[in-house]
Amino acid sequence: MSRPAVEVADILRAQGNRFLDRYEKSFDFQQLKAFRAIPRCRTAALGGHIDACPGCGYQAAISYNSCRNRHCPKCQTQLRERWIAARERELLATSYFHVVFTVPHELNVLALDNPSLFYDLLFTASAQTLLEVAADPKHLGAEIGTISILHTWSQNLLLHPHVHCAIPAGGLSPDHSRWVCPRYPFFLPVKVLSRVFRGKFCAGLKRLYRRKRLRCAGPASALANPEQFQRLLRRLHRQDWVVYAKPAFGGPMQVLRYLGRYTHRVAISNHRLLAFDGEHVTFRWKDYAHGGKQRKMTLAATEFLRRFFLHVLPKGFVRIRHFGFLANRFRASQLARCRQLVAMDLPSPVESSPSGESPSTWHCPHCGAPMVVAQRLTAAELSRCSYFDSS
Repeated sequence: MSRPAVEVADILRAQGNRFLDRYEKSFDFQQLKAFRAIPRCRTAALGGHIDACPGCGYQAAISYNSCRNRHCPKCQTQLRERWIAARERELLATSYFHVVFTVPHELNVLALDNPSLFYDLLFTASAQTLLEVAADPKHLGAEIGTISILHTWSQNLLLHPHVHCAIPAGGLSPDHSRWVCPRYPFFLPVKVLSRVFRGKFCAGLKRLYRRKRLRCAGPASALANPEQFQRLLRRLHRQDWVVYAKPAFGGPMQVLRYLGRYTHRVAISNHRLLAFDGEHVTFRWKDYAHGGKQRKMTLAATEFLRRFFLHVLPKGFVRIRHFGFLANRFRASQLARCRQLVAMDLPSPVESSPSGESPSTWHCPHCGAPMVVAQRLTAAELSRCSYFDSS
């Protein structure tokens, strides 16, 4: 893939100080950490390294080190490839469904003040909804597994918390003696999912509020009044919450390719940025309200950065989670049983490098062998080098 014309790092280097002067008081530590890391990514400030081929001896030019911040648009590719390689062993020989759970925009003020609690509740309510409805004999009568991935953004970078769920088409019968196939082409009834999800999420909010764990400040300060909070809940109960079930993906490899687009992406990729004139940023976005048409949006640089940093997650927050028979604690044994029931052979293992790490994403241009780091350089050592390559 060609290099993007503009990067988020370019915008931060040009307008970061002005942006920070305006929004620093509302920044938390994780946002400030990402703010400092992204402009330094793959620059001399972080040092560098020289890659070499152990096979033919080819040596590449100096490369700058990455910041490894999970919100950096340039630091996601290798993590994504490693995650996909690990998940390849867990695929079942069946089609997969895609279900999306979204919360009403009225709740965005609570998400901003309580990101960990709010996103944890979103994961829990959506997973419990799927497991409960699927276990009902009226709908499927089986134990299912799901991979849930949190997204907090819309295409125009505004706050839009939602969870993408990839679900094998079917599940284990209650006695684990057979594989139960879905009776609906859309896996589970969307209206039922919507109502159960609404009930579970609102009940979770009530518990958090009753235990005084919800922080209501700034735009959410009115909700500190119990009467205002109850009014909000009544409005939410009158709404139809959006749960979207897409048709089946297809085979297991299509699932991997799809998940690869969602797992390690935060807010916006550099390749969606089209232009930056020093004051305004233009980027490409998909207008789902009008048939998914490709459009362009231009924002002031400070507004673009404000929207970007809305999606920095709390420290240690896990945004990819597994539930049902894919839950971490018994995934290996349950998957073995699932494979027996759907008559699936084990996929061939992914070869690992001699060091035990995941497969290299860069190979020697001469002999094709995986490149390895031959020498590491500090920022001071780089300043004395006469040549470099920041790719």
